[in-house]
Amino acid sequence: MEKKMMGWFYVLALTLVVLQVANRVHAMSCQEAIVKLAPCQPFLIWGEAKPTEPCCLSVKTVNDQAKTKEDRKALCECFKQAGPVMGVKPEKAKQLPDLCGIQVPVPIDPNVDCSK
Repeated sequence: MEKKMMGWFYVLALTLVVLQVANRVHAMSCQEAIVKLAPCQPFLIWGEAKPTEPCCLSVKTVNDQAKTKEDRKALCECFKQAGPVMGVKPEKAKQLPDLCGIQVPVPIDPNVDCSK
């Protein structure tokens, strides 16, 4: 009986690990998000007046990929670190979701606390 219980415990533990790994596979990495948002460079970096349709589609895709709180925190930290290095204008980044008609769960602001 004890061996049977231990067997079920290991099956349950393995299942939980597999599910956790499967969820992380669907999350977008920082590098993937930055590459995906490349169509937004003219707006975010070069000062174009408004984002293009491909840019807005990219914003939607990245936003849709950030399904969990942990995913959103990771992308928030990613953008906070990468934005200044890449020359992203913070005021343009703040405008991007509204101009694309997309609601994001985390404000786009270099001063946002990503841990919340």
